[in-house]
Amino acid sequence: MHIEQIELLSPAGSFDCIIAAIKAGANSIYFGVEQLNMRSCSSNGFIISDIKKIKKICKENKVKAYLTLNSIIYGHDIQLLKKILDEAKKTKIDAVIAADFAVINLCKELEIPLHISTQANISNIESVRFFAQYAETIVLARELTLKQIAQISNAIIKEQITGPSGYLIKIEVFIHGSLCMAISGKCYLSLHSHQSSANRGACIQNCRRKYIVKDLDTNEELKIDNEYIMSPKDLSTINILPEIINSGVSILKIEGRSKGSDYVYKTTKCYKEAIISIKENKYNRYAIRKWTKQLSTVYNRGFWNGYYLGQKLGEWTSVAGSIAEEKKILLGRGEKYYPKIKIAEFKIESGTIKKGDTIIISGKHIGFKKIKLEKLYVNGTESATANPGDKITFPLKDKIVANDKIYKIIKETHV
Repeated sequence: MHIEQIELLSPAGSFDCIIAAIKAGANSIYFGVEQLNMRSCSSNGFIISDIKKIKKICKENKVKAYLTLNSIIYGHDIQLLKKILDEAKKTKIDAVIAADFAVINLCKELEIPLHISTQANISNIESVRFFAQYAETIVLARELTLKQIAQISNAIIKEQITGPSGYLIKIEVFIHGSLCMAISGKCYLSLHSHQSSANRGACIQNCRRKYIVKDLDTNEELKIDNEYIMSPKDLSTINILPEIINSGVSILKIEGRSKGSDYVYKTTKCYKEAIISIKENKYNRYAIRKWTKQLSTVYNRGFWNGYYLGQKLGEWTSVAGSIAEEKKILLGRGEKYYPKIKIAEFKIESGTIKKGDTIIISGKHIGFKKIKLEKLYVNGTESATANPGDKITFPLKDKIVANDKIYKIIKETHV
């Protein structure tokens, strides 16, 4: 696999994130619709009519669009599934990502390109041979080492294993984002405790909490000290990216369809820069340090390299949520944009904003924009501070629309 052919695949849970991914240099995006995907309850989600809009945006920007249908499919889902796939076929979506055989079989009947999801837990070349009759791309199990991935990649080339298109099977792996304690995301804890299935996109993430161990004979209780024992740190491979690429993979995938546009933009931009630096022989420890610092500013639970280097799971997070070094606070929403003078107007709904603050603007057209407020006008007059109820204006080259969100960035310290 030549570095020029490496595809960077970014998550998109909203139109904001699609634009953010494109601006940051993604080669492709993946998204889910309705309730038939593994992030149906944790992201804003799209509806069937959005598929056409998404494909149009991606086509205009020469970016591939993959539709994620990777949840378990029940009998009552089939009608909806067929509607979604009919729309995917009509709009010429680039591929569907799935693990359920109902989706796999229907994609074959409709001749829709297919990627086998990591939920299928493909861990060996025999499984690759089997799924090659259906799919162009295999998303391998997350538990594999780079040595195991290389063995599979080399076998595909040696045996010339091709998908339905006649091209060699491509291998896709995750390079960044949240990890689940379960095997390739197949978890039943949420279903067991709350009748809310993670495999149907309804995980309540009760694994991310602290727990007490109780001796049933003596009733003695012990609090698990300092660790969320079922909540692993996030995957980050920015420091081993050349090794991952050299294992023979074709697609590098970032996790995070439930994350905001800031996360999508930052992670995509960092990994895109890293890929380019490898290509240009400029990849070094100083650049790695810079990218790691940038990645730490957006949502994360701490980082580790996952299983790629043969490590056992033992990198647990020390907090319930994110330890990002920056926190965004929602201040208000967009009102107007004055294109001739390039001025944006927002209404402050909560909190305060001051001249000199760093802000983020997120919206379905602007995607993601981060700036420092050098000038601030409050209710038409230049001012240093704005409060709830105030309308603020400031110079902005990018057009905003009504309801675009404005956030203030504050630094966070985690002990």
